[in-house]
Amino acid sequence: MHTPSPQLLRALRTTLSSSSPILRSPRFTHPPVQSLTSHRRNNSSNARPTRMIPRSHTHKPTSRDRGPESQEDTQTDFNALNVLANIPAPTTAIDACLDSGFHLNSGVKITGGDGMLLVGGEAFSWRPWRASETQFENEAAAKAGMLNAKGQFELSEEAWGLLSVVWPRPDMLILGLGASIHPLSPETKRRINSLGIRVDIQDTRNAAAQFNLLATERGVTEIAAAMIPMGWKGKA
Repeated sequence: MHTPSPQLLRALRTTLSSSSPILRSPRFTHPPVQSLTSHRRNNSSNARPTRMIPRSHTHKPTSRDRGPESQEDTQTDFNALNVLANIPAPTTAIDACLDSGFHLNSGVKITGGDGMLLVGGEAFSWRPWRASETQFENEAAAKAGMLNAKGQFELSEEAWGLLSVVWPRPDMLILGLGASIHPLSPETKRRINSLGIRVDIQDTRNAAAQFNLLATERGVTEIAAAMIPMGWKGKA
């Protein structure tokens, strides 16, 4: 048998490579972009994306009517809520502020134009003007002299002697200065603060209400009060 010629082998190779899928060289072809785009469009839904609307652009209610009132038995009347209802008021709670004195919850009455000092659950008649009475002609002038030339409430160190000996010392002193509020002199404020006591200035009526609330909530050992009667007036 004769060996096939090179021309015959070349012809057979050309024929097989063009007709047989096994011997065909792999060719990776990418579809055109246009065909892919059209394919994606065909597979996507027809729904259009919804535009997000901020809350401020939504419709606001035209009225504040929330419907009929609830008839449930469990509803709470917050106007009648009193968290201190079950806590007894201290015996030094102030029931009335008068032009010439005070009435306390315990039945004690301080009259005659005297002031009042409430410390550690005890009530003391307080005459702070007596500490500097020698500087004035009479007691009336000494009372008026509790306001200095700048219109500031100022007392000597002797007037606060009880606060320096009581222990434990209160955290806050509520100072009631008659029918109106007067600024506290820097020297008097420094004397009180040097004892480790904060001071809050009010007119006597509001100071009494604040003392009753804080003394009930925090205790009489934490809150003290120094009150001047409503009828006191400093010098003009």
